[in-house]
Amino acid sequence: MRAAPRVVLAILLCLVLSVTAAAPGSAAPPPAFGDGPVWLWPLDGPRRVAEPYRVPAHAYGAGHRGVDLATAVGAVVRAPAAGVVAFRGVVVDRPLLTIDHGDGLVSTFEPLVSPLSPGDPVSAGEEIGVVDVGGHTAPGALHVGVRLDGEYVNPLLLFGAVERAVLLPCCDAIRAP
Repeated sequence: MRAAPRVVLAILLCLVLSVTAAAPGSAAPPPAFGDGPVWLWPLDGPRRVAEPYRVPAHAYGAGHRGVDLATAVGAVVRAPAAGVVAFRGVVVDRPLLTIDHGDGLVSTFEPLVSPLSPGDPVSAGEEIGVVDVGGHTAPGALHVGVRLDGEYVNPLLLFGAVERAVLLPCCDAIRAP
């Protein structure tokens, strides 16, 4: 391959990567995430993601619209940020709790048994329930989902657990022969 086509290919690759990084649902956080407070981790003890967030290709595509955190059945779960309980109940085969944090942010925890009721206010760090069994998670895992204005986002962005991407120069290595 001659040098000119390699340079064009490298430039196109850089453009595709920069557009992909800014696409909705990508790993890049929405602007509000970088400016707001970092949420508290919902579980005590070691932080281990059992199943990561995976962006679906489209609204109805396969993916994992949250993260599964490794823990134990019966582990205490805490509110990551202040809000109001929006829903508590059983959906299909799993108990869950949803908190509206305001500004379009809503978090959901499953499987979670909770004494709270819709309308109850919660403070950051307050106990909201305990991990149960059910749903798609393995026993001893907690699924945490977050929506911003109705769109799923990676919860780890709010927990400060995702490092920002650093773009490295891509074209220095490409030189004319």
